[in-house]
Amino acid sequence: MVRWLVAGFALVAILVSVWRLEADKTDLVIVPLEVTGGTPATLYLRPDAPPAPAVVIAHGFAGSRQLMEPFALALAQAGYVVASFDFEGHGRNPRPMSGDVTTVQGTTRLLMAEAGRVADAIRAHPQADGRLAFLGHSMASDIVVRQAMEEPPADAVVAVSMFSRAVTEDAPRNLLVIVGDWEARLKEEALRALHLADPTAAPRETVGDPAAGTGRRVVFAPSVEHVGVLYSGTALREARAWLDASFGRESAGDVPLRGGWIALLLVGVVALGWPLSQLLPKGTRLPPRLPLGRFLAAALLPALAVPLILWPVETRILPVLVADYLAVHMALYGALTLLLLSRWQGLGDEFPPSVFLIGLAVAFFGIALFGGALDRYVASFFPHGGRAWVIVGLMLGAVPFMLGDALLTEGGRAPFWRVLLVRAAFLASLAAAVALDFQRLFFLVIILPVIVLFFLLFGMMAGWVGRRTGLPAAAGLGLGFVLAWALGVTFPMFAV
Repeated sequence: MVRWLVAGFALVAILVSVWRLEADKTDLVIVPLEVTGGTPATLYLRPDAPPAPAVVIAHGFAGSRQLMEPFALALAQAGYVVASFDFEGHGRNPRPMSGDVTTVQGTTRLLMAEAGRVADAIRAHPQADGRLAFLGHSMASDIVVRQAMEEPPADAVVAVSMFSRAVTEDAPRNLLVIVGDWEARLKEEALRALHLADPTAAPRETVGDPAAGTGRRVVFAPSVEHVGVLYSGTALREARAWLDASFGRESAGDVPLRGGWIALLLVGVVALGWPLSQLLPKGTRLPPRLPLGRFLAAALLPALAVPLILWPVETRILPVLVADYLAVHMALYGALTLLLLSRWQGLGDEFPPSVFLIGLAVAFFGIALFGGALDRYVASFFPHGGRAWVIVGLMLGAVPFMLGDALLTEGGRAPFWRVLLVRAAFLASLAAAVALDFQRLFFLVIILPVIVLFFLLFGMMAGWVGRRTGLPAAAGLGLGFVLAWALGVTFPMFAV
């Protein structure tokens, strides 16, 4: 009975949230935009709207067009002609990032040129009236600030979570900086940009005149951080109002508040995993529990040894920033864990033939169902063909790591403190690797929250599978595939 109630709740949550999310697209034309050079881009517009300014929207590091869709929908509903695109190396853009990431004349200049090509394409659209604005988040905030100052200059810029040393006291024209209230360092940068124009200005105070191209404003979106700011109603309303002031327009109506509906959708998909897991064959076998001393050794020795072993080793084997190191780290971590478990309790009974079929079912759920929801509404999850062998390379690390994790946590049957220690030890191991080689592995810091979220969501689902089947390795195998896929589509590709 409980299983059916959970399944009913999950399906209702999924259907209602999808209905609400799709409703935001009503009356809009959303089609691919052809860009010179093949940059994947999407055009958003209201077909019944008169000619209007064009807005180019750019995502941040490791992002994609889907992540910026709240702004694209809000501005298109307001009558603007909007283009959102995937930077090279990101999302479904098959061209890897290139150039020197340490100089403005390197990678930055190449990304600026790509944003410029998208701007040329959208301004050529019959419904665009020739005026142009840029909106960029995080990494892209610097890109759009710089590109807006190129000839011909853009008429307005919205920089979300901005960090850019290119801002001067009067350039770019009509600059709005939006920062999440929990982004302390970026709040300081936003105020620095504001005070270049007026040392006495305060947040939410407009300096200059947007109608004359001299406007500048800083807004702190309440109760959000670096990603949450993209779904903030304050951020969406301020961006729309700023462009209206810059172009002498007026917009009315609500902005699309998608964050809550996306959260409900993902909760529904995850909740659906429990009744589905109950359809798996039931196992009565109880995985053996390691004695305390051996458990501590198996949980902690790999965490201590792997960063030290890999410290002097060159691991640049994949064209994806730091994912190659992560793959090697996970492979060695998992191999050491499995070696210790094999010596102390044997692994022969952990891999009956059914393990592989159940593992494939778990992988299908994580990639096709959960990943499909992410790809549609959050961020690119289905890659172009060039990423396939990157995912395969990551699987060589993620699968043994997740197998070791599943066996140590007994497929969800272990005491909570054991589960917590196993996951915390791995995160600490990655942190130690970054500390030993900060310059090379700094970008691993970005992936730590992703892995924490993975443990929270998929670790819970792994427990459902392990407790139902009595086969921890089935969950470990399936989630190894899911983790490799998630990392393989997230990290930007970089030409080596």
